[in-house]
Amino acid sequence: MTFRTILVTLAAGVLLAGCARIGKDYTARIQARQQAYAAAAGEPVKSFRYFTLWSWEPLSDDELAIYTRPNEAWLLDLDGSCRNLQFTNHIGLTSSVNEVSARFDRVITGPQDAPCFIKQIRPVDIAKLNEPQQGKPREVEEQPRPAK
Repeated sequence: MTFRTILVTLAAGVLLAGCARIGKDYTARIQARQQAYAAAAGEPVKSFRYFTLWSWEPLSDDELAIYTRPNEAWLLDLDGSCRNLQFTNHIGLTSSVNEVSARFDRVITGPQDAPCFIKQIRPVDIAKLNEPQQGKPREVEEQPRPAK
């Protein structure tokens, strides 16, 4: 083996190890968000009214948080057919006179993807969702610099 081959192999190994760690961190962060929304979600409701879609946060292929105002959010449990929900740049909601209903309306992620049905709607208590962040210092990972 040449020195160059060994060097390229080692570099590829380091890159793959870094990617694996990033994947674990991302998975842990998404799971923490899912748990936070589940803890802040109330009892299921039949529908909610909205006039504009203020924001949204994909939690998985079958869970989506919809913000209709900065202080009003809804956790939607979907049928799991939203394959590109975590990667799409925009979404749409079907509604009847600005009212989104469970088991009737759908989330649309794009023209080439099939819409996914909304199985359940739960209101999210925004204060409870943000509660763990109140007064909590930012976590900083500290490591000493190596001596020269």
